[in-house]
Amino acid sequence: MKKLTTLFFFAICTLAFAQETNNEEIFDEIAYQKQVDSINDSFEYQHGKIDISDGLATLNIGENYKFLDAEQSKRLLSDIWGNPPSDDTLGLILPKSNDAIGVNMIYAVEITYSDEGHIKDGDAEDIDYDELLEGMQKDANDVNPERVKLGYPELHLVGWAATPFYDQENKKLHWAKELQFGDNEMNTLNYNIRVLGREGYLNLNVIADIDALPIVKKDVNQIIESVSFNKGNTYADFDESFDKVAAYGIGGLIAGKVLAKVGAFALILKFWKFIALGAVALFSAFKNKIFGRKEENDVAEQDEE
Repeated sequence: MKKLTTLFFFAICTLAFAQETNNEEIFDEIAYQKQVDSINDSFEYQHGKIDISDGLATLNIGENYKFLDAEQSKRLLSDIWGNPPSDDTLGLILPKSNDAIGVNMIYAVEITYSDEGHIKDGDAEDIDYDELLEGMQKDANDVNPERVKLGYPELHLVGWAATPFYDQENKKLHWAKELQFGDNEMNTLNYNIRVLGREGYLNLNVIADIDALPIVKKDVNQIIESVSFNKGNTYADFDESFDKVAAYGIGGLIAGKVLAKVGAFALILKFWKFIALGAVALFSAFKNKIFGRKEENDVAEQDEE
């Protein structure tokens, strides 16, 4: 994130003003930081033991984390980070020291729930993850023309950032993908955690720049352990006689076939649009400030002539 912000500052300076002006005119960093601080200060976080989706599950985050409820999370994801609106979000987990935006934003964990059915895990030990990856890369490339048509950048699955691992005893699965969006120089980390339950599963998706991978790997066990289904909704509570069963197993869950119902086009880098919008707004402001002043000077010079 720090690198993205640095690139943002550089882009503003380079793109907007390739003329001789002083640094104060080129970029008002104080004004920008006030904007960022104002947005960060607008959020209210929860701590400790938190109810998820009216008794479905419990999140018990440690003192190093904080939680943003569903309503505020949707605002952050859509209005500020620039993702398509979604009603699926149940909340966001952030490290306690992280801001919602800015250089102190390292990663965030979005929580959603899928009620696609009980995931049978009998295939877990037989999956060839290299072969699975090849299929996922092809799927991502196949939908790129449609992504571009809908106004989103192309998405390329670079590879595993962390090979899938299934905890058979606790019914928790996690893996990480390295993604490239469009021509972005900085790739994106998409760390996926799935907690299996009676008739569905919780999705905990960690979103960050790829260079945050060492930090996320260090923290991931704490995140995984922090969430669990409540009694009556656990994997062990499954009743084969009337509970719904999903049409796919562990392999299908990793491959993301379930996303077909909403399309694979909604997956975009969580931070790019905030930076892009910020660049446009600030460019406009400084263009008026600098070039507006230049126009006034030109008029004055013409009057003198």
